[in-house]
Amino acid sequence: MRDWLFRTVGEHQAAMRANEYSSEDLTRAFLRRIEEKNQEIGAYLTVDAEGALCAARASDARRAKGELLSELDGIPYAAKDNFSTKGIRTTCASKLLEHFVPPYDATVIQILKDAGAVLLGKLNMDEFAMGSSNESSAFYPTRNPYDPSRVAGGSSGGSAAAVSAGMACFALGSDTGGSVRQPASFCGVVGLKPTYGVISRYGLISLASSMDAVGLLTHTAEDCRLLLSLLAKRDERDDTSISLSPLPIPKGNLRVGLLEGEGLASPAQREALERAKERLAALGATVLPFTLPSPHKALAAYSVLMSSEASSNLARFDGIRYGSRVDHSDGVLNLYTDTRGELLGKETVRRILFGSYVLQAEHRADFYERARVFRQEIRDRMLASFAEFDVILSPTTPTTAFSVGEIRTPTQMYHADLCTVYANLAGLPAISLPFGTEEGSGLPLSIQLTAAPHGESVLFSVASLLECPQSAAWEVRV
Repeated sequence: MRDWLFRTVGEHQAAMRANEYSSEDLTRAFLRRIEEKNQEIGAYLTVDAEGALCAARASDARRAKGELLSELDGIPYAAKDNFSTKGIRTTCASKLLEHFVPPYDATVIQILKDAGAVLLGKLNMDEFAMGSSNESSAFYPTRNPYDPSRVAGGSSGGSAAAVSAGMACFALGSDTGGSVRQPASFCGVVGLKPTYGVISRYGLISLASSMDAVGLLTHTAEDCRLLLSLLAKRDERDDTSISLSPLPIPKGNLRVGLLEGEGLASPAQREALERAKERLAALGATVLPFTLPSPHKALAAYSVLMSSEASSNLARFDGIRYGSRVDHSDGVLNLYTDTRGELLGKETVRRILFGSYVLQAEHRADFYERARVFRQEIRDRMLASFAEFDVILSPTTPTTAFSVGEIRTPTQMYHADLCTVYANLAGLPAISLPFGTEEGSGLPLSIQLTAAPHGESVLFSVASLLECPQSAAWEVRV
C-alpha cells in the first residue's frame, strides 16, 4: 500500500471527509517526516510547525461546521524561499537575506491562506534562484530523495525534493528557465510552468522579470490543474498579471510535434520519449517530427537576457536598502562591495557581473540586443508551430540527476536547461511528467509537454492520458 503522505489532494480530502484522519493529524505526520528526513535531504530552510498546526486546527474546526473554504482547505504544502511570507523569514537561500522577515505575503501565499491551505515552511533553493542543481544554496545543498548522492535539480530543488520525499503534499516554486520542470524531472514529480503572467508574481523576489513564472510541483497533473484553477487570478499589484483564457480542448485527432535534435537527451531519456510517442499514437494521436532553431543558441540567448535582468533586479540588495551588511567597511562604496562580495555566493556574483557587462553601452548591441532579437524569433517560431500541432513533446532534461559535485563548470551546469528555456523565452505553458525510471540507477525519467499560450487545459488533458492511458482514447475524452 502506498504511504499515505504521498496521496494526492483529492485523496487527502476524501480521507478527511471519511474521518480517516484530520488536518491536524496530517500536518503532524508531515512535520514528523520533515524532522526525520530533512537532515538527509535538505529540502527545508525554515519550518513553521506552530503556524502550521494552528492553521490545521482552524481547518478542522471549519470542517466540523461544514464550512470548508476550498478543495485545498487543510492540505499541507510548502513554498520556495523566494516567496514573501509575513512573519516567516524569506532568505532566497542567501546569507545576505538570512535574517529577513517580510511584512507581507506574496499574492499566491495569501490566496492559499484564504483557501485554508496549511503552510509547513520554506524550501531550499539555489541562491536567488541562480542554479540548476541546488548546490549554490548558501546553507546546504538539497539532495535527491531517490539517491542522496545525486542533486535534486534547481533552482526549485527544495520544492521538488519535498514533494518527492513525502515532506509536503504540494509545493510552490519559481521557473525562469526551467527551475520547476528540471528538478521535477530529477525528483520524479510533476512540475508545471504556466503561461507567463497567469499567476501573480507579486511578492516573488525577482530573478529575470520578463521570464519569471510561479510554478507548481505535485504528485499528479490533476493536482496541478486544481491548484492552477485557484491561483490563476488577475492581480492589480503585478503589472505583468493577466487573466487565464483557457484554449478549447482540440477536437478529433491530437496533433503532437516530437522535438528532434542531436544532444537533447541521453539514451534513457530518449527511450522515455519514444515510449510516450508510442502511447500517444496508440491513443489516436498523430505524432510528427518537429525541430527548433539552434538549442545551444537559445540557451546562450537565455543566459544573456537572464543575467542582464538579474543584475538589475539584484542591485537593490546592497546592505543599505535591503539585506544584511558587513560592519567593517569605511565609506559607502566599500560597504557596497564588501557586503555583496562577502554575502553573495560565487554563482550569483558571476551572473551579476556577466549581466552588468553585457548591458554596458559598448557591449549592449553585440550581446543583449542580439539575444533579444533571437528571443523574438524563437517566440514567433513556437507560436507558428501551434497552427500545426496541439502540443510539443520533448525531453525535460538531457540527462537524469547527476551526482553532487559532478559538474564543475558553469557552462556544463547551464546545459541542464537546454530543453526548458524555450517555454520561458516564449512565455508558453509547459509541464514535466515522470515517465518511468532508468534501468540500473532507478533514477526518474521524464517527458515535457508544451502548449500555446493559455493552453494549460490541453496540457492537463494530454498528461492525464499519459498518466492513465487505460482511461480512454483521445477522441472519446473530448
